[in-house]
Amino acid sequence: MLKRVNLIYGVAMVVFISIFFGIASFEYMDEKELAAIDDQVKDAPAGKVNIVIKINERVLEVYSDGQLHKKYRIAVGKSKTPTPIGEWTVVWKDYNWGTGFGTRWMGLNVPWGIYGIHGTNKPWTLGQFASHGCIRMRNKDVEELFEWVPIGTPVRIEGRKIKVTRTLKHQMAGADVVVLQMKLKELGYYTERADGIFGLKTEEAVKAYQLEHGLEATGVVDKPMLERLTI
Repeated sequence: MLKRVNLIYGVAMVVFISIFFGIASFEYMDEKELAAIDDQVKDAPAGKVNIVIKINERVLEVYSDGQLHKKYRIAVGKSKTPTPIGEWTVVWKDYNWGTGFGTRWMGLNVPWGIYGIHGTNKPWTLGQFASHGCIRMRNKDVEELFEWVPIGTPVRIEGRKIKVTRTLKHQMAGADVVVLQMKLKELGYYTERADGIFGLKTEEAVKAYQLEHGLEATGVVDKPMLERLTI
């Protein structure tokens, strides 16, 4: 009987120690390994804020009047559910938006889905391609950022390579339209946000490019033009 009691006690201690050190190591990982990048400011940015999200590096950068203010480690979309590249805007903010979204939510005006910058209940995924397209942050980090970011803050998401395969024209939308807009901006034909919507301004930019390169000014981006643009 005594041996049985000792065995049960021993098993219980092993379970307790495993749980205790598991929790302790998780907290250590959350606070140390997944913390914001070391040696950075804690003060709020004094100037106008904008955000740059670098998908390949899994980093969110905060700028103040065009100068880098702070960086955060993030998780971004998986290959099957990628984070949308483009030039977006924070259009709404909320607390405890839903299960799995952590303590803060900052929604972006992506026209083909619901995407945002938010906290997470899975901090071990930070630094990975792990989300359904949103940008995950540690809760303590997103709570800090939430206070710095007003509605209307510009958010540029860059880094994901997209091969454009379909013919693009007026009233279409998607990540491939973003690629086209960014290329036209690079060449000096387009000055608006790369918002993924093929509107009149995009059509005008396409026609201007076509005219200057001896093409028929249709405003339609077909395969030969995509090849010319190298996108």
